[in-house]
Amino acid sequence: MIIERPRLQESLRAALERHPVVVLTGPRQCGKTTLARQILDPKAPTYFDLEDPRSRALLEEPMTALEALTGLIVIDEVQRAPELFQLIRVLADRRPLPARFLLLGSASGALLRQSSESLAGRVEHLRMGGFTLDEIEVGDAVALWQRGGFPSAFLAASEESSNRWRRSFIETLLERDIPQFGVRVSVTALGRFWNMVAHYHGQIWSHADPARALGVSEPTVRSYLDLLTDALVVRQLQPWHANLSKRQVKSPKVYVRDSGLLHELLGVANHHELLRHPKLGASWEGFAVEQVLALEPHSEAAFWASHQGAEIDLLLLRKGKLFGVEVKRVDAPRLTPSIRIALADLGLERVAVVYPGKKRFALSDRVEAVPLGELSRAGSLFEE
Repeated sequence: MIIERPRLQESLRAALERHPVVVLTGPRQCGKTTLARQILDPKAPTYFDLEDPRSRALLEEPMTALEALTGLIVIDEVQRAPELFQLIRVLADRRPLPARFLLLGSASGALLRQSSESLAGRVEHLRMGGFTLDEIEVGDAVALWQRGGFPSAFLAASEESSNRWRRSFIETLLERDIPQFGVRVSVTALGRFWNMVAHYHGQIWSHADPARALGVSEPTVRSYLDLLTDALVVRQLQPWHANLSKRQVKSPKVYVRDSGLLHELLGVANHHELLRHPKLGASWEGFAVEQVLALEPHSEAAFWASHQGAEIDLLLLRKGKLFGVEVKRVDAPRLTPSIRIALADLGLERVAVVYPGKKRFALSDRVEAVPLGELSRAGSLFEE
């Protein structure tokens, strides 16, 4: 079964119209290849997968392989051949332009640095993850939260099959994929660390406690966190720094980006166990945050917290204005002191309190309670 992803298709086609090169990043198995094949002529010999020995053999002489091709050229897992970026820059500068390039990758940090340095002014970056609320049936939202958005996990025939796939994904990422990034790290230590991150999910991060627990230095812990972030399975949500007299939190919050992977790392096998788990609220918060970031337009995202206890889960900057998002897994959200303080101190345009109900209602003139399901209509949190 293939679920169509029209929003992503439209964004990808538009980016390819604007630039000769588009870099599409996302974690392994999130559907990048399927999306690329949906807009690529299936008869065109212009798809190269650098995990396929035949593609690698063809690209041993890259100029010979690529120069004569026209239309859309797709190169998958491009981070495995960073030497291609210089050649693609040359091919992207031809006039008239006979071909455009779609580069797919599952390691964001190194890939973005390589493409930004080599293809400056010629490239647009897009990111994708698993399925989002606007891509599934309305009644499947709970399953999306429980299983996560990876197509193979979400569409699995049974809960056990979904659990098994997620367990295999975690093992493969640790044992095969991350070593291919060229990083030498203990698989056991990194696996233990990822489990620690799952228990910190939704909290302010500190390197000190994981360093003590693993018996390693804080710089080593920092490198582990950055490695999982670059692999697009962990999110470090950075703090927003306002020019205030209050002392503000300066450390990031951490999230396991896919809720299904989070539940596997926490040992949560089904929805019944999830509802009884102490990380229930944090899990739903992370799921909601990822949906908002995927579907709500913004140019920058952060969170804000002061040492006096005021905080806001998510800040979105768009068109020079700052909007706030609070996530509450409650039946009836209320206007909290934290929201009042954030409105006054940060000059927020509006605040949306995202909750699991079905009714949208005002909490004040600039604050609304908004059901998470409203995100099935992209960009709907802050209706005027």
